[in-house]
Amino acid sequence: MGRPPPQGGSQYFRFTQNETEQMEKVLEELKGASPKDVVESLVKKFNATPERAGKVLVQTKQILRWFSNKRQRCKGKCTMVSTTSNTEPLPLNDHPAKSAIANSDEVPSGRQPLDSSELEFEAKSSKDGAWYDVATFLTHRILESGEPEVRVRFAGFGAEEDEWVNVRKAVRQRSIPCEASDCVSIRPGDTVLCFREGIEQAIYFDACVIDVQRKRHDVRGCRCRFLIRYDHDKIEERVPLRRVYRRPEV
Repeated sequence: MGRPPPQGGSQYFRFTQNETEQMEKVLEELKGASPKDVVESLVKKFNATPERAGKVLVQTKQILRWFSNKRQRCKGKCTMVSTTSNTEPLPLNDHPAKSAIANSDEVPSGRQPLDSSELEFEAKSSKDGAWYDVATFLTHRILESGEPEVRVRFAGFGAEEDEWVNVRKAVRQRSIPCEASDCVSIRPGDTVLCFREGIEQAIYFDACVIDVQRKRHDVRGCRCRFLIRYDHDKIEERVPLRRVYRRPEV
């Protein structure tokens, strides 16, 4: 993990159409199994193809996050079907990777307790200031200042990337990928998690929505554009909905 070394050039990372189709096929074949066993082979396969030549190389964390996001979207769709239909809910063929479990005693007052088995978390790395999915909480401690910290293992990374993070400032419930119908609820002033595609990296940072350019949706889905400002470096960028993740509490 950590921030990649700065390099020249102006290339930005994106999966090609062929790579996306192959990952869709793998996701269907996994049927709930962990993708970790096939990720490394996909990385080698993608980086060896002629269409990847001259482009930013694919990294393990990018494929793992793609699988995680796709499963989160599927989970959201199935939940919506089960709550709006009188029929039996559709079965989930895939499940999120091992996630950190919340303490049910910590549910804020005024909210109904949630099923802790359904909660997933993300944590902010001190190495690059980006947010990563949490695989599990390993242990905890209280500093002399009274601040609580937990040691986390990030999803898709080994023990060498474990970090101590502040519970109050750097741990939260996982952000949710937006569906086309979600765009109307995203407004200027909202805090979102935004997927930043940059030189040699593609990671997630907090950002503030500055302006929304509404466009008519078509068969491709939402065509609106969101002007956001990243919290950590104040850079502004206009992004599509697919790169915006909403906070559960909003």
